[in-house]
Amino acid sequence: MTQAGRQGSPRNSSGRKGPERNAARGAAQARGAVQGRGAGAGKRDFPKGGDRPFGDRTYKAKPREERFVDPDEASAGRRPAGDWKPGAKAPAPRTGAPKAGARNAAAARKPGANRAPGTPGALKPKSGAPKAAGSRAFGSERFGQNLGPVRRPSRTRGPRAEVPQSEVHDADGVRLQKVMASAGVASRRVCEEMIAEGRVEVDGKIVTELGVRVDPKTAVIHVDGLRIQLDDTLVYMVFNKPKGVVSTMEDPEGRPCISDYIRNNQGERLFHVGRLDVATEGLLLLTNDGELANRLTHPSYEVPKTYLVQVRGPFPQGIGSQLKDGIELEDGFASVDSFRLVDSTPGHVLIEVVLHSGKNRIVRRLFDAVGFPVLRLVRVKVGPIGLGDQRQGSIRNLGKQEVGHLLASVGL
Repeated sequence: MTQAGRQGSPRNSSGRKGPERNAARGAAQARGAVQGRGAGAGKRDFPKGGDRPFGDRTYKAKPREERFVDPDEASAGRRPAGDWKPGAKAPAPRTGAPKAGARNAAAARKPGANRAPGTPGALKPKSGAPKAAGSRAFGSERFGQNLGPVRRPSRTRGPRAEVPQSEVHDADGVRLQKVMASAGVASRRVCEEMIAEGRVEVDGKIVTELGVRVDPKTAVIHVDGLRIQLDDTLVYMVFNKPKGVVSTMEDPEGRPCISDYIRNNQGERLFHVGRLDVATEGLLLLTNDGELANRLTHPSYEVPKTYLVQVRGPFPQGIGSQLKDGIELEDGFASVDSFRLVDSTPGHVLIEVVLHSGKNRIVRRLFDAVGFPVLRLVRVKVGPIGLGDQRQGSIRNLGKQEVGHLLASVGL
């Protein structure tokens, strides 16, 4: 393009129409100044929808049509009719959130979705305050393990009924919700809700009135069947006993014993619940609660104990059924409650057995009787309490939920 052509281009204000456009622009600015507006306001000196000057031309702006919105559709959350053009396919009504089946299927495909909470590789819980934790006894407790609902031993009990306040009320006592909150059950407001919902028992009787006062030293309180321990002097511990440690607090022969693993500042005298022979490893309960220790070891309560047994393989079929049916030993008839093959490697087999017998070296004697001497024996669970990932030789305090489940397992 030549120099003259570029000068005559409409985009160049110095072309042929440049002076005319500049003149029109100056006239508009002058009219704006006359009407009392700034010089720049002359670019838009017309009312909305009126005549719009553009150089030496004007045009009529078409008024904007307001879109009709059906109030019924708006209240129902559907799209208004004005969102689509006539002749087009009407939009499908919104169905809301995706189906629950689709959400569950997507969640099940996530890595670790099938693992139990708290185990390695499991999905982490969503951030934020838990919804159901606050209404559960000791739901906000971060210490110990969450063992779920309480399972009490089966026994005949009469129907639970509400009782008058006077039967459990102690005028000189402390308000029930305050006692529960002090024990760490939940906040005082949540404790009041638990009482009103009939989930609290005092001395075996349901209480639903908020004005009840109790004596914390003598009252026995349960929430959803979970015993609340109000005595701060009672201690409950789990010891993961290594091999070679004697199940006593002192040993005259100088062998390693339980007291070697207890902290020096532990002033309470502890009892070990049951015994493990020197070669057996695993869970050993320690407490100064004499009543609990007696019930856990008494045969009438049949507290189950879980062991992992390693023997030489291969392990033929039928031995498990033989152990469950029972075997005659030198001190009487004995059997296991359950038998499960956990793992098998060349030359070794790992078996899980559950039994409630408290006889001396009962597991080793049972496997000796069927021709498979025990190579390694570990007790991993007593009643509702398990070792989990607790390292060998360590001692930990039980959480309040765990204590409640342990007490409930023997009817306390």
